[in-house]
Amino acid sequence: MKKMYFIAIYPPQDIIDEVKVFKQDLAANYDNSKALTNDAHITLLSPFERELELESDIHTAFQKIDTDIPPFEILLNGFGSFPNPKNSVIFVHPEANENLNLLHQRIIQHFSFGKKSFTPHMTVGYRNLSFDNYLKAWEIYKNKEYKTKFLVDKILLLRHDGRWIPIAEKQLK
Repeated sequence: MKKMYFIAIYPPQDIIDEVKVFKQDLAANYDNSKALTNDAHITLLSPFERELELESDIHTAFQKIDTDIPPFEILLNGFGSFPNPKNSVIFVHPEANENLNLLHQRIIQHFSFGKKSFTPHMTVGYRNLSFDNYLKAWEIYKNKEYKTKFLVDKILLLRHDGRWIPIAEKQLK
């Protein structure tokens, strides 16, 4: 049986709750119910599919990731978007962060099948967000203010079992 996995950074619960308010707005006002399916996070390695029997190999590779990086702050500042007519996305925008890029580089050393490009973001609206509704929502969100920060001190490996559940974590040092 195949399962989906991915690697991410999750903010503290208070920020997850704040971002959920934006997701609820997109669901209620822009017909984007899929926005509510996941908690706020920053993806470090996009979801990938593997046989469940290979999960121990995934754990081994995850534990080999060099996380010898001091904990660091991520600043979230405003909103961004990917205006793809087939799959538009609105997201909370993290400011540029070298440690975030370094973590991504170290992850893809052990998970070479992931996407090589890396545009850190915290998704608010996506999937069933029509392009028309994206355009309407983006008119509001492109100038909307939201600013906060959080400390990154670990990365998580998640598996999809009806919803995404953490199956391993690795602390930054």
